[in-house]
Amino acid sequence: MVDWGKVANDISDWISDYAHRNGLETLVVGVSGGIDSAVTSTLSAMTGIRTIVVNMPIHQDEGQYDLANLHIQWLVSKWGNVERSKIDLSNTYDELCSDLDSQKVTELSLANSRARLRMTALFAVAGSNNGIVVGTGNKVEDFGIGFYTKYGDGGVDISPIADLYKSDVYAMGEELGVIGEVLEAAPTDGLWNDGRTDEDQIGATYEEIEWAMKESTEPKRVDLSERQRKVLDIYQRLNKSNSHKMDPIPVFKLYPDE
Repeated sequence: MVDWGKVANDISDWISDYAHRNGLETLVVGVSGGIDSAVTSTLSAMTGIRTIVVNMPIHQDEGQYDLANLHIQWLVSKWGNVERSKIDLSNTYDELCSDLDSQKVTELSLANSRARLRMTALFAVAGSNNGIVVGTGNKVEDFGIGFYTKYGDGGVDISPIADLYKSDVYAMGEELGVIGEVLEAAPTDGLWNDGRTDEDQIGATYEEIEWAMKESTEPKRVDLSERQRKVLDIYQRLNKSNSHKMDPIPVFKLYPDE
């Protein structure tokens, strides 16, 4: 049985040690209203280091925006080192879309542009406050199916929960007392006007993908159900197609021995 309270303290200490060793004064976390950013921002707050939590709406679904604010209010009420910030990037995004209009940019590329605008804003805040951007990606997203935007939410300085499965993040969230509204909300990346969930995009639940991620490391089984085979196919397809995000950037080596 995992002691999630101890793990939470260990991760918070790890964040703190990194910041102190590098002479950093501020932790910056983008808060979306989801469980990953809720847990990450809480772990950051627990360090006692100045923590700026940023809500960055881009024509955001009202429910997602309100959830982020509810979590931020909870953080501020519990930790005196937490500061709230709102950066509305809707006009910036609209200007970018207008400038890209002649390029016939796809809907997916524009969705990813939202994540990259948020990354730019977070690094601007961190760079102006002797701080770092604390990543919110979990193990399934970061190392399983690559479900994140390259140089968007994948552009961070440290990743404190990237070795936690999604189920681990929920377990830790419950242990930390994260508000019920966040724990019960359907996971979503908040990049689409129609409010589609992560499950809508992936074609499987995180529980199923987590199973497939673990299953893929075991010898092949012949007793899988039709649904299990489909989920395994989804996992393997996404793992392969998104490997460019998860693998090191290819570098042509002129001096291969150096």
